[in-house]
Amino acid sequence: MTSMKLLSVNVSLPQPVRYKGRVITTGIFKQPVTGRVALSTLNLAGDGQADRRVHGGRDMAVYAYPFEHYEFWQQELNRSGFPYGQFGENLTLQGLTEASTRVGDLLRVGSALLQVTQPRVPCYKLALRMGAGDDFPRHFLRSGRLGFYLRVLEPGEVGGGDSIEPTQSDARSVTIAEFIDIYLHKSHEPDSIRRLLASRDLGTAWRGQLERMLQRAEATSERER
Repeated sequence: MTSMKLLSVNVSLPQPVRYKGRVITTGIFKQPVTGRVALSTLNLAGDGQADRRVHGGRDMAVYAYPFEHYEFWQQELNRSGFPYGQFGENLTLQGLTEASTRVGDLLRVGSALLQVTQPRVPCYKLALRMGAGDDFPRHFLRSGRLGFYLRVLEPGEVGGGDSIEPTQSDARSVTIAEFIDIYLHKSHEPDSIRRLLASRDLGTAWRGQLERMLQRAEATSERER
């Protein structure tokens, strides 16, 4: 069994880059850092988010991505040598995937206590980072290999090589893989959405969106009776 481990901590402050003839600001170009890195309730030291409407905040303080997916994308894109942080993640993890990780799971990493909140939904800036064409975010989303966001319950310090210790999990919560499947394929099924909403400590923004999805699904189901 593969041990659960933090392979790399990756950060970047927002920077201006040219994209399709205009200048945008993005923090997606994460770079690995060595040594211990302070982790607060909003982000890692030396890291930042350009657009706080869709990135950052307490429910999305840190983005984690499984290293297990690197090989898949290298084969898909016919490329090699991806550095840690390639997908814009703060934490490159080993031994934790979407299928084994539930919403609300508590993880001790270094001296910090983290909580899984939700999967990532990619935006166009991932296409810019990957240099793989405008369709890459849709391809990324359809793959289900999205990684997940973490809430920081106890600030601390983390560093590459730290072990990851799961400290609490609730079987009533969906896995991140189930979350993605419901969002992509079962948004018309009221029972599936209710199962997702029953997950512990779901992010506030997602809860609101899912409640609206449930209302639409229930209305559609009622009309079809």
